[in-house]
Amino acid sequence: MRTPTKLSFCALFCLATALAVNAEIYFEENFPDDSFETEWTYSEHPGKEFGKFVHSSGAFYNDAEADKGIQTSQDARFYALSKKFAPFSNEGKDLVIQYTVKHEQNIDCGGGYVKLFNCDLEPKKMHGETPYEIMFGPDICGPGTKKVHVIFSYNGKNLLINKDIRCRDDVYTHVYTLIVKSDNTYEVLIDNEKVESGELEADWDFLPPKKIKDPEAKKPEDWDEKPTIDDPNDEKPEDWDKPEHIPDPAASKPEDWDDEMDGEWEPAMIDNPDFKGEWKPKQIDNPNYKGVWVHPEIDNPEYKQDDKLYARKEICAIGFDLWQVKSGTIFNNVLITDDIELAKEKADAIWKSRYEGEKKMKEAMDEEERKKEEQEAKKSDDAAQPDEEDEEEDEDLASKSEEAHDEL
Repeated sequence: MRTPTKLSFCALFCLATALAVNAEIYFEENFPDDSFETEWTYSEHPGKEFGKFVHSSGAFYNDAEADKGIQTSQDARFYALSKKFAPFSNEGKDLVIQYTVKHEQNIDCGGGYVKLFNCDLEPKKMHGETPYEIMFGPDICGPGTKKVHVIFSYNGKNLLINKDIRCRDDVYTHVYTLIVKSDNTYEVLIDNEKVESGELEADWDFLPPKKIKDPEAKKPEDWDEKPTIDDPNDEKPEDWDKPEHIPDPAASKPEDWDDEMDGEWEPAMIDNPDFKGEWKPKQIDNPNYKGVWVHPEIDNPEYKQDDKLYARKEICAIGFDLWQVKSGTIFNNVLITDDIELAKEKADAIWKSRYEGEKKMKEAMDEEERKKEEQEAKKSDDAAQPDEEDEEEDEDLASKSEEAHDEL
């Protein structure tokens, strides 16, 4: 009786092992040192003033070395840095794009997204209009734009998601994850929590609508959409029409009023209590009411189902192509894989401890700065205090001098 149990455990183990072996990591970058300067390529596209990245863990961190990534270092600059890798296609597989973003400068306007390219990319020529396969990540500009972009290229067009996904806008590290599944569904995670999901066809305008209004159909001329009509038997009362305002009956001409000097006196106008407004006949049910006419729909002849909306024929480069007004964003822990669980495990291992460590250090720094400001303010007050005492002494001496002068 125990043999089948052992066999089932063995089968499960073999299956798990097979799945692990079949999982692929297409690209991974944790920026352990400054070798990115030679392994990644800066764009040299003319007409742009590109900024440089530096290797840094920032002003506050959990682990000074482990938390180092590439940080934007110059204000009001475009940034264009990319790296090519072995090409792959996600056809028939899930695709996971994941990385960390830390806007420690409290970013006011700038991007924090990544782009995936096919093999046509020439890194030194990369710029904002360079075609890409997928664009994903946060974008912040003022209070109005704080979103997560998810953009796919399809038939030569860049298609934006039809939903508004709110990004994180604090100064700490966050993990952004895009999962594109082979069943044409997707998920967006922030710090391993799902913030959006759905179907590709429903949430992007990949395809024309399945149904369209029948161009041959027209609303009949006698179609009545009014649920009620005026009662033809209702008549306006004879005493209905009254003026809206009348002279104030309590007003009297002032005794000192001079008609020749002041003109003809007229009493002030007040609201007429008998005013009833515009008369309208009462409403009755419309016997000819047919409801709201609905335009008939037909199958759209231009619609053609595509069960491979998710698929990218070729991906072999990733790039940071963005603009920042205030620099300081740190990117790290880039992962492109077909293994959803692996990505989640890596996100868990990265985020919580780093976030908590950064927060603790930042709060300590802020408290230290607050105390320093208080001390500086106290020093300023103390420095001003002797001057006030000197002024009082000067006033006392002047008073005594005046008294002595009076005695003389």
